[in-house]
Amino acid sequence: MGKKIGVDLGGTFLRVGIVENNRVVKYIKKQTPKTEKELVNEMAKSISECMTSDVTGIGVASPGPLKDGIIYDTPNLPFTHFNMKQFLQRKFKKRVEIKNDAHCVALAEAKLGCKKKNFLVVTLGTGIGGGIIIDGKLYEGQGYAGELGHLVLDDGKYWEILWQENKKKTQACCSGKFMIKDMFHKKNKEAAEILRSTTRYLGQGIGSLINAFDPEVVILMGGVREAGSKFLKMISREAKNYTILPRIPPIRWSRLDHPGILGASLLIS
Repeated sequence: MGKKIGVDLGGTFLRVGIVENNRVVKYIKKQTPKTEKELVNEMAKSISECMTSDVTGIGVASPGPLKDGIIYDTPNLPFTHFNMKQFLQRKFKKRVEIKNDAHCVALAEAKLGCKKKNFLVVTLGTGIGGGIIIDGKLYEGQGYAGELGHLVLDDGKYWEILWQENKKKTQACCSGKFMIKDMFHKKNKEAAEILRSTTRYLGQGIGSLINAFDPEVVILMGGVREAGSKFLKMISREAKNYTILPRIPPIRWSRLDHPGILGASLLIS
């Protein structure tokens, strides 16, 4: 299968790794720079640290919207119209493929994780992303499908905006860190309200997706999975309140380590 380089471009962290036999054998994690020039340079530097002569290609997982290797006006990265594929091909003279980051996670789950034929992935990070697998294949619509964070929920706000607002409240309650798991240990009304509103918005969004797709399973992914099963049970209860189907599918955390890098590497066949 050869070695591949997987790049996971996140709004908070930039992750790069060497993947061999579907395992990450070298891993680099850095804070995501705030300007386009700094981010491009940092990414190129990390890729160079992983590059060897037997690397067959570079796969990139990036927030959308993106198409044909071009990252458009994505809200969580400093790009407005950047041809990532062209840049990396010219610099490294390797095959390059780029897809939406949540789509890459969905591909990793389909092949290496849950291995279901019909399921949804919801990534909870700087924003909210989504991947849709139907009949074992990634659904991309006309090229841009999966922007699940832009479902409109309460007060006409995007799901992603509501998520980010609750993240800020959590950070204010946790000395600047986003630690949902700590909310369970704080015995005050503020923490209880943060948990209630966060799980309600997650339940609304996930319940709406279940109504639309009737998936076998919904996979949640992101650092928030540290909040564990208790948080997951709260989300599932809320999702049930917004679902009209006779039963809801399991909602669970991804069990994969580095799913963005793994999924990006799967783009290089």
